[in-house]
Amino acid sequence: MSQTLSATIILAVMIVAYIVAKILKVSTELSLFLAAIIGALAGGYGIPARHLAEGAMTYLDICLIFLTATLFMNLLKEAGGVAFVVRAILQKFYRQKFVLFLLLVFLLLIPGALTGAGSVTVLITGSLVAVVLKYMGLPEVKVAAIIFLIAGLSAAAPPVSLWAMLTAAGINMPYVGFFLPLLVPCVLGALLTIFILGWKAQPVNIEKALQEIPVPPEKMNWWRISLPFLIFFALVLSGRIFPFSFPILGLPLIFALTAMTAYLLSPIKLNLWKVSLNTVEQLLPLIGTLTCVGILVQIMTLTGVRGLISVSIVTLPAAIVIASLFLTLPFSEAVLMWGAAPVLGVPLVLLFNTRGLNPIVALAGMSIIWPLGDALPPTAIIGRLTMDTVGVKEPYSKFLKQCLVPGIIIAVLGMMMVIFSKKLGFLTVF
Repeated sequence: MSQTLSATIILAVMIVAYIVAKILKVSTELSLFLAAIIGALAGGYGIPARHLAEGAMTYLDICLIFLTATLFMNLLKEAGGVAFVVRAILQKFYRQKFVLFLLLVFLLLIPGALTGAGSVTVLITGSLVAVVLKYMGLPEVKVAAIIFLIAGLSAAAPPVSLWAMLTAAGINMPYVGFFLPLLVPCVLGALLTIFILGWKAQPVNIEKALQEIPVPPEKMNWWRISLPFLIFFALVLSGRIFPFSFPILGLPLIFALTAMTAYLLSPIKLNLWKVSLNTVEQLLPLIGTLTCVGILVQIMTLTGVRGLISVSIVTLPAAIVIASLFLTLPFSEAVLMWGAAPVLGVPLVLLFNTRGLNPIVALAGMSIIWPLGDALPPTAIIGRLTMDTVGVKEPYSKFLKQCLVPGIIIAVLGMMMVIFSKKLGFLTVF
């Protein structure tokens, strides 16, 4: 039996195993794990303990980034910092819709950009921003669509973009030069989203909105909120400005230091242990998914399935691949979640690189399309979480309908970045 035929059979067995597990309502994490185990058995490798262990540790550094960054955001929220900012913005700009929308986009982008998870945006700032948008006269389903789409873009935004990091790790490409290629389309897409879906919004009913937003501690001020962020950017920039004299701290340690700063500056006494436990519980599905994705990719490499997928994609005409990105990327995210990045992202970037496209800009364009799949079945985790957070009672189909137009615009924006990636190469200088 040829290697190609053998790898094809193993891939088919893994797909069937995953589908059967989902039909039996097994979680996405365990479905990925079972697909990997059955793929190894089909390939004649038994249960390769060493490869399972190596795969589970593949994305350990990324998991540490999620944990420390989310701990920082949760400490800031528990200290009353998020409520303080929302109330301050609302009280000053409640009559100025344009400025208010700009600042709300900024608030929604920060948590996901720092943690790499759209769910953190929904849980940290999404509920408070939803209150503001509701009292601007927007329907709840439209509010949920705004928060979901911007939360997805926040997860793709720098400095922590999971899809870009996973793909870059798969091809041993340094995660460098992604800041502007990710920042520009994410900000543009977020602004288009809120202005398209919120163009009928009215001035905020300030009295009712403030009643639903928690009152922060009296001693909370802008200095207590700003200092952790200043320390974060100072540590990140110091490593770039003084690369040969400043120690390499790494994002997990930098986020841990900013989290400790937020804890020490809190105007109220925080239970660090309790917040830490809540953070781990909050991120457990994400960490479980990343662990199982690492195992799946390791087994796919062992059995030759990953090479088969890579060769199959690289040999396709680039025009057909690019034209289908708006379908393949969201649907792969809906099925594999973050596992779509190392499985499909790696061969796609290799293909674009061989065709003379800029791999960094092209990967950034793909990274803003992937989050759209978080609203699609069978997973739809972020989409349903957003509806629950906002309190939407309408059918899920109406939520998807509201996401359609801005979602298409975001997908087109990402595809344009891929097509014109060579001309946009100047964005990678920072």
